[in-house]
Amino acid sequence: MGHPHDEVRRARYAVAAVFAVHGAVTGSFATRVPWIQDHASLSAGQLGLALAFTAFGAACAMPLAGRISHRFGSRTALRGLLALWTLSLVLPSLAPNLYTLCLAMFAFGAASGMADVAMNALGVEIERRLEKSIMSGLHGMWSAGALVGSAAGTLAAHLGSDARLHHVLAAAALTLLGMLACTWVLDVQPAEDEEPPPRFALPPRSAVLIGAVGFCAVFAEGASLDWSAVFLRDRMGTSAGLAAASTTGFMLTMAVARVAGDAVVNRFGAVRTVRSGGALAGLGGLLIVLAGHPAVAMGGFALMGLGIAVVVPLCFAAAGHAGPRPSQAIAGVATITYTSGLIAPSLIGGVAQATSLVVSFCVVTVLACGLTVFAGVLRTAERGGREQVSARAAAVPGPRS
Repeated sequence: MGHPHDEVRRARYAVAAVFAVHGAVTGSFATRVPWIQDHASLSAGQLGLALAFTAFGAACAMPLAGRISHRFGSRTALRGLLALWTLSLVLPSLAPNLYTLCLAMFAFGAASGMADVAMNALGVEIERRLEKSIMSGLHGMWSAGALVGSAAGTLAAHLGSDARLHHVLAAAALTLLGMLACTWVLDVQPAEDEEPPPRFALPPRSAVLIGAVGFCAVFAEGASLDWSAVFLRDRMGTSAGLAAASTTGFMLTMAVARVAGDAVVNRFGAVRTVRSGGALAGLGGLLIVLAGHPAVAMGGFALMGLGIAVVVPLCFAAAGHAGPRPSQAIAGVATITYTSGLIAPSLIGGVAQATSLVVSFCVVTVLACGLTVFAGVLRTAERGGREQVSARAAAVPGPRS
């Protein structure tokens, strides 16, 4: 029988693979959105409406993830929910019109949200047992998976392949990889006297406060991803290629910062890391707003990505440590952040329409600076996580599985 620490270490790598698979589905879908739009004969406005149903589906379904994990155990629940997510990749490309695409995107978002909550809850449990930060690295693996999925999708689009065939093949491969990874994740079972979580419940107060921090970061992320290229093209007068490069730079700095973020968090703690990140993101926003040259704006977007990269992973970790029901708290934080990601692009566009893109990014900069002000809410969760680890260690002197 292996040492318990070896089991936890294997489970860490397995969950990292799960995060990568989850991200690869997102990347595979995103690159074929133009094909899906043409296939369903949609205008830009109709496509935006259909894509909004992704967030609606996630928000509705995420609270169910905790109850499913309680009923079946964490390993079986994650295996089923991850398979539901990978297989749902085929749905959007099959939709022939707006109505069926809205239904497909609702189901797609619901599957994504439930798998998201289940894998983050397991990540928090492993973090507790290892007694060190790992959530930033796990989300870095998600970003890496999304980049790989995007690269494969870009190749498929370049070759002119039918998205239905592409997504069927991708779903089959990712389902197999996901099921293999789930073999080694922790199988956390509820105590016999533990009450099942409610099917639907409002997020606990701690999750709302932590979610507010995540809201600021995701708002800045959504605004930068969707509007950075437009800002460079319209405000700076750059070519389409250089404008696209600003978005790529933003994504790369986020991915690199997430992979390296755990070392920073373990050294300085979550609160100081988020405050420093907020300062970097605020500086990046200031460069964007004041930029007189494309290189300055591109540097601003890169700093923005660097500053906000680890915030959402730390918010999920804090939510999982903040109370006795990690899945419920994580679902609450995830709902708030998904909402932020939903409203950010449209709100930026609305402000830009009424004023200018510069004013829009003034709003983004203010929210980014808010990270330095509100980062303290993570301190209570950080302390609670350490106390829960100590209590478990005292109560269970033997090997832990």
